[in-house]
Amino acid sequence: MSTANAVDQGHVEYKVNEKGIATIEFGHPLSNSLPGKILQKLADTITELGENDAVKVIVLTSAGERAFCAGASFDELISIKDFPTGKEFFSGFAKVINASRKCPKLIIGRVQGKAVGGGVGLASAVDYCLATKHAAVKLSELAIGIGPFVVGPAVERKVGVSAMSQLAINATEWRSADWAREKGLYTDIFDTVEEMDAEVETLANTLANSNPEAMMLLKKIFWEGTENWDELLSERAAMSGQLVLSEFTVNAINKFKAK
Repeated sequence: MSTANAVDQGHVEYKVNEKGIATIEFGHPLSNSLPGKILQKLADTITELGENDAVKVIVLTSAGERAFCAGASFDELISIKDFPTGKEFFSGFAKVINASRKCPKLIIGRVQGKAVGGGVGLASAVDYCLATKHAAVKLSELAIGIGPFVVGPAVERKVGVSAMSQLAINATEWRSADWAREKGLYTDIFDTVEEMDAEVETLANTLANSNPEAMMLLKKIFWEGTENWDELLSERAAMSGQLVLSEFTVNAINKFKAK
């Protein structure tokens, strides 16, 4: 698969059922990695559904049965040759996190498998996250010469500074779904996808029958203290956008791609 093809592939789709439950699915052939175009469409879709009066609650999921999200697209990372392009790419993660934060509807995350880097950021940006026992997590950014700068605030908000720093520093080690539940990233974990989906459906149906105004106000309260994130995450995207140009990072990414 060429770099151009990998960057251009992937999808973001959504459906809204008669109860007002909106389900957003993103996907990419490379373990649901996230090129810039997918990040932008994901942010736009969350914003659009948040403004849709017919939508009561949102479920965020990814395609397939294995990886939830492999994070940043290595093919796109290695193609970045200047700072504006780098900052713009990492701003894509900021846009998704901020869209989730500002969305007036509660978002349920459905994590069926492993989450890496930006995938952990997505799981942290939803309001209530359910997962399977296969949904291990890893912040691998330092291993390729960057750092989880953009997703960091969202992850830290969920699991605390201590757990976030453990993930960020030990960038090559997977942490189990049990670990992620203990730290507060996942509300619950399930042995099978079917059990998880049953719980997602039950919760979504309950919320669809709840008071929309009360849920909107609750969400505002949950996210108090993050009002500066538009500026903060833009600054963090600039950090990553600069680092991705370094010789160290270019070499590290190429080594990862060669594995």
